[in-house]
Amino acid sequence: MEVTKLEHACLVVAEGGSRLVVDPGGFTRPVDSTDVVAVVITHEHPDHASAEQVHGILERNPGAVVLGPPGVARALGDAGVTVDVVADGDHRSIGPFVLDFHGTRHNRIHETVPVVDNTGVLVNGVLFHPGDSYTVPGVRVEVLAAPLGAPWLQIGDAMDYVAAIAPRRAFPIHEATLSEVGRDMHAGRLREAVAASGELVVLAPGDQLTV
Repeated sequence: MEVTKLEHACLVVAEGGSRLVVDPGGFTRPVDSTDVVAVVITHEHPDHASAEQVHGILERNPGAVVLGPPGVARALGDAGVTVDVVADGDHRSIGPFVLDFHGTRHNRIHETVPVVDNTGVLVNGVLFHPGDSYTVPGVRVEVLAAPLGAPWLQIGDAMDYVAAIAPRRAFPIHEATLSEVGRDMHAGRLREAVAASGELVVLAPGDQLTV
């Protein structure tokens, strides 16, 4: 599989001539990919779920399926998008992609901020995108898309999460809220956390990784 990291938390995964888009949100450039068979949205927050982005993807790929937890279905349903509702433990096979879903809730931001549904996705048993959570799927994760900065994230907790997953490779996502200095500092900490099991690869928007 070829993984292209776009801005913030969005990934485009290519396999066998088909593509999967994960979390095309409002912090990401318009996703103009073709041959998209599925769009996975981990939760409803606008930096991960943009109705405008999803409509654009579906216009170019009318057969694509949109998947997400109940909160995503409610949010995008209001915008006229049909969502295949998934939850922790669910499994889907779409084109060349085997999708296993893990987790139920977004990490806590503050007592005044509602905690929304969040379900991460394991792609082809290799690549895990947790959304905004520290979900440990309970299966081997070869490649982890590791959150780097967020209102809900403390870097020590992020380090513990990466160490608990123990991937062979990790790459940072969810970096748009950080300055360049902050991105480098946090990436250095994640590099330390993953060193016992593998390596951290820092991808700029548009960079690709073969997994």
